[in-house]
Amino acid sequence: MAKKFSDLRAKMTPEAQKRANAMAQTLLAEMPLNELRQARGLSQKMLAEVLHVQQPSIAKIEKRTDMYLSTLRSHIEAMGGELDVVARFPDGTVKISNFSDLGKAASP
Repeated sequence: MAKKFSDLRAKMTPEAQKRANAMAQTLLAEMPLNELRQARGLSQKMLAEVLHVQQPSIAKIEKRTDMYLSTLRSHIEAMGGELDVVARFPDGTVKISNFSDLGKAASP
């Protein structure tokens, strides 16, 4: 018989729970587009309808490793998010502002 996760978690030491939480946060902080879409509860078909494209286009975008920022931005915004471009350096991070109004200028 399957055990409840809450029962298993209750048996973990506080240190193990802390490590598990840290690992979960790491996994949630980085994920491919297809996993992000699934985590947001969207199917490829649903996202395609929002973006006014065919479902195969969504599958193709999710497999790409190189795309326009405007394409990625539309994809993220269709999921209800906001895209920020950030450069990370050893001495700090910088949000790149060139892309803040990307796509907004094209809107009437």
